[in-house]
Amino acid sequence: MAKAVWRFVALFVCVLAFTTSAQAQQGPMAAPTAHVQVGQLLPPGVENFNQQKAVNAYLARVSPKDKARSDAYFEGGYVLSVVDTVYTLVVAALLLWFRASAAMRNYAASTTRWCFLQVPIYVVQYMVVTTVAGLPLAIYEGFVREHAYGLSNQTFLQWAAEFGINFGVGLISFTILLTLLYAVARVAKRSWWLWGTGVTVVFMAAMIMIGPVYIAPLTNHYTPLPESGLKSSILSLARANDIPADNVYTFDASKQSKRISANVSGLLGTTRISLNDNLLNRCTPSEVMAVMGHEMGHYVIGHVTVLLIMLGLLAMVGFAFVNWGFRWLTNIFGGNWDVRAIDDPAGLPLVMALFSVFMLLATPAYNTIIRTQEIQADMFGLNAVRQPDAFATVTLKLGEYRKLDPSPLEEFVFFDHPSGRTRITEAMRWKAEHMGDPDVLSGPLSPQ
Repeated sequence: MAKAVWRFVALFVCVLAFTTSAQAQQGPMAAPTAHVQVGQLLPPGVENFNQQKAVNAYLARVSPKDKARSDAYFEGGYVLSVVDTVYTLVVAALLLWFRASAAMRNYAASTTRWCFLQVPIYVVQYMVVTTVAGLPLAIYEGFVREHAYGLSNQTFLQWAAEFGINFGVGLISFTILLTLLYAVARVAKRSWWLWGTGVTVVFMAAMIMIGPVYIAPLTNHYTPLPESGLKSSILSLARANDIPADNVYTFDASKQSKRISANVSGLLGTTRISLNDNLLNRCTPSEVMAVMGHEMGHYVIGHVTVLLIMLGLLAMVGFAFVNWGFRWLTNIFGGNWDVRAIDDPAGLPLVMALFSVFMLLATPAYNTIIRTQEIQADMFGLNAVRQPDAFATVTLKLGEYRKLDPSPLEEFVFFDHPSGRTRITEAMRWKAEHMGDPDVLSGPLSPQ
């Protein structure tokens, strides 16, 4: 019996020692707890974000009075496009039926026997006559109407001086282009419109290259943007998207109007990033970056090249229309006008009249080409800068001279840029799809 008791005691001591050793190796055991999920509360206006309500709320920020004024201004452009075409037709008819165009050609022929030089002599006369004839309309459209809608900051003398500079640039460039086109017409004969398209595309490319460096400074003063955080951000965005620009320029557009604008212009080594002083003075840094993201989108996507191709195709169709119309009309009235053939510079008024009619009819096609590129640049800017609300507010500023809320058909026919509603809808749709991103969560709230 005693042995049994001692054996039990020994066994108990061994078990106790083993248990104590195991507990020492495992450490203390934590008490069981329930799993608690922790989540971030979304700020008011984010949790229940409604894209369409935000769009309507942004558009409602424009007062009915301001909306009516911008609508009237933009819709007046529809009428003026028809008026400009009719004006061109009337001037062309007067030059042809009174044989004034033939007289200018005869004067050019009496000056030199070289056909190549006769064309520029004729074109200079034509440009002077048509500019003087169209001066009343130009004054109304460029000065009187702009002041009536509060969009111009120029005196009449300032406007006239700038008009003269633009006339000089147009005179030189138009003379060069027409001299080349008439040389092609003399050589290519019936296929002139095909070769003429190629010449026109090359000429447009050349103008894009020299424009930022030699033409734009004729009417505005360009200076490097002072060093600042904004300039660093613009250049950083340019480097990130492989845009070959090492500086940012600002120009004094406020001396002309209240419009905000910027551009990344140039081609083959003449690329320049520019923004006007209105954009700097009237917009927040976020709005400036939203605009710059859009403009850089044009460069990155390659819109200059695409635009040259698309406008070249449109010009080819236009030249074909002119070729057909010219032959048809000169067969009927050529004797009355003393116009011989398509390579006769005396027929230029008819060429310009036919091309004006074509461009009026092609308005939806032309606008769709430009508008499509603008929408693509909008989306690039939203993805690059990630400032949808800044893009929406700067769109409202553009609405001072662009109709904000047209019908779909009206936008398709007359708008070469997306309407304000379309652009703000783009921005709010983008925001809805990125609502969970930290930078969007910490950004400004959209109105609801």
